[in-house]
Amino acid sequence: MIDVEETYIENRVMVQPNHANNLQTAHGGHVLKWMDEVGAMSAMRFAGNSCVTARINQVDFERPIQVGDTSLIKSYVYRAGRTSVRVRLQVYRENLRNGKQQKATESYFVYVAIDDDREPTTVPELGVSSDRGERLRDEALAGEGQ
Repeated sequence: MIDVEETYIENRVMVQPNHANNLQTAHGGHVLKWMDEVGAMSAMRFAGNSCVTARINQVDFERPIQVGDTSLIKSYVYRAGRTSVRVRLQVYRENLRNGKQQKATESYFVYVAIDDDREPTTVPELGVSSDRGERLRDEALAGEGQ
């Protein structure tokens, strides 16, 4: 059994001019790509197999991430089915000079584990063995329907 906390990943991307739109903020397509990559990492860490994106829940961009700021992506598995993995993703605008973080967006992605023949394969059971893991799972379950 794999624990929620074992799937937790944080990644940062420095927003460069080549990531920007005409307003000098991170292009939404880049943000979605970064989310998908980090979410897949959490899903693969959990499943022990390659995982492909099956579904992306609603994504509302709450605030822009400026060129020169960092996009901080937090990801973890909070629910598992037979072959599918549900991952919560949160993105923050982070100013490296002062450490201030502001939520930019969040979403819930579904990945399917696949075997070497690219066929769906079963995933392990998800465990929760700590207060932090329980809090992460409960927050994700409460927010996924919104």
